[in-house]
Amino acid sequence: MTTSPPQPPQNPYAGQPGGYGPPAQQEQFPRYAQQPGQQAHPGQQAHPGQRPPQYGQPGPQYGQAPQYGQQQYGQQAPHEQNQYQQGQSSPQGVPAYPSTSQLTCRFCGGYPAADATVRGHQGFLVLMRFLKLDGPFCRSCGIASVREMTSKSLWQGWWGLASSIINPVTMLMNIGPMQKFKKLPEPAQSPGRPMEPGKPLFRRPAIVGLLIPVAAIAVIVYSITNSTSSTAEVGRCVVNKGTDANPKVEVVDCGSSDAQYRIGGRLDNSTDDTQCDRFAGAEASYVYDGRYSTYTLCLGPI
Repeated sequence: MTTSPPQPPQNPYAGQPGGYGPPAQQEQFPRYAQQPGQQAHPGQQAHPGQRPPQYGQPGPQYGQAPQYGQQQYGQQAPHEQNQYQQGQSSPQGVPAYPSTSQLTCRFCGGYPAADATVRGHQGFLVLMRFLKLDGPFCRSCGIASVREMTSKSLWQGWWGLASSIINPVTMLMNIGPMQKFKKLPEPAQSPGRPMEPGKPLFRRPAIVGLLIPVAAIAVIVYSITNSTSSTAEVGRCVVNKGTDANPKVEVVDCGSSDAQYRIGGRLDNSTDDTQCDRFAGAEASYVYDGRYSTYTLCLGPI
């Protein structure tokens, strides 16, 4: 008699592996069908709706995104990856992204930047004021700062005896920072707007401020070369444009109608007008006791 072999119990939930309970709901993740002949990895439990790959074969692992060709999900394609890493340079020679040690401009945040100090000066007759602006600066902001500070110093820095000496030195100190800024390339990817460099100094109205020291020097030279001290020589004529109590003697041409006296003798470094008696014809004297020179003129008729 022929009997049929015993059959295994039928799974009451069609379409599901045996021993998985109620029917599976709609899955949130895509199903990866098992290839014929594949089995679950030894010691690893199978997931509902998803079969682990056969041992020794590549496949999606738990906690990893599936691979599509050579690219993983969430990873940039090679052509999308940033080829300018931190600290590397772009083809233009400017870093695409500043490194942690890269200096950035204090005003616009642009880079590259140079660390320098821009200076200026203001004179107020007796008082004075020293101006200083520390960096770092990008090319645009650095050049703009030097031009602005120097431009103000050109007409504000001369008003005082000490300032007239300090101001040109201060402006010369800006030459080094200016050369440093000019060697920088244009700022790249500035978070803020860089300063506008503006016109060069020689094209600004403030350049007229250079005439202030020139005019002052010219006045000093003229006053020295045309003072009575330097021109009052024996044989020349003078006129007193002041009073007897407060004389103001000036040298004039002996042929002019203004001439009053002729200089018959001169005593340098002396205020003793009694010594004029040794000069023939001396009838008056003029004593000058100044800060830088002292002399006595012995005067006679023309």
